Amino acid sequence: MKNCSALNTHITRRILSITCAAAAAVAFTVTLSQPAHAEKITPPPVPADLQVPEGATAFLVGHAFGTQNYVCLPCPNPTTPAAACPDASGFAWLLFTPEATLFDKNKQVTTHFFSPNPSENGTIRATWQHSRDTSIVWGGQAIASTDARFVARGAIAWLKLPMAGVQEGPTGGDTLTQTTFIQRLNTSGGVAPSRACTLANVGDKAFESYEADYFFYTGPDSDAANGD
Repeated sequence: MKNCSALNTHITRRILSITCAAAAAVAFTVTLSQPAHAEKITPPPVPADLQVPEGATAFLVGHAFGTQNYVCLPCPNPTTPAAACPDASGFAWLLFTPEATLFDKNKQVTTHFFSPNPSENGTIRATWQHSRDTSIVWGGQAIASTDARFVARGAIAWLKLPMAGVQEGPTGGDTLTQTTFIQRLNTSGGVAPSRACTLANVGDKAFESYEADYFFYTGPDSDAANGD
């Protein structure tokens, strides 16, 4: 009887151990299956003309490290009207592309550059490409602000751009295809060179370091993004 009692106790403990292990495994599986809650993104206050429409929600943010790249050219020229020239000297440092990488919590989010937008017959537009799924969004005509209450001295303007085109990645990646607006905020550096642009140095290039936060919004809808 003594041996039988000991055996029963051993079996009971074995069953309890297996049951607890199974319960723990189920609990772990359930925990893994729960969807992660996306962290809420809260953009900073912006000038009134850079505010997005009611109903638009920031879904992605990235801090950019890169350069604003300028070339010394006659101004005006076939692609730059007189109204866009900084002065009447006949020459100006003009932006030919940004080149930056955006990070969030030390993880690369997107790359940023200029490229032709197929939705506008190849018009060159500001471009962001997602680093993981390679989806792309092109920004439309920017609204800029240099309001000193928001923009630091010596920093490039804050911007709001409507979506002008999107494209899925080659394997169906679509993170950026939901974008309706992009804001460039919290800028530092990146302004055009202070040295003169004249006939003598036409064609010279300058790569000016900058940082900025880019906020990507979805909603309220694509028509609102395009101002319709």
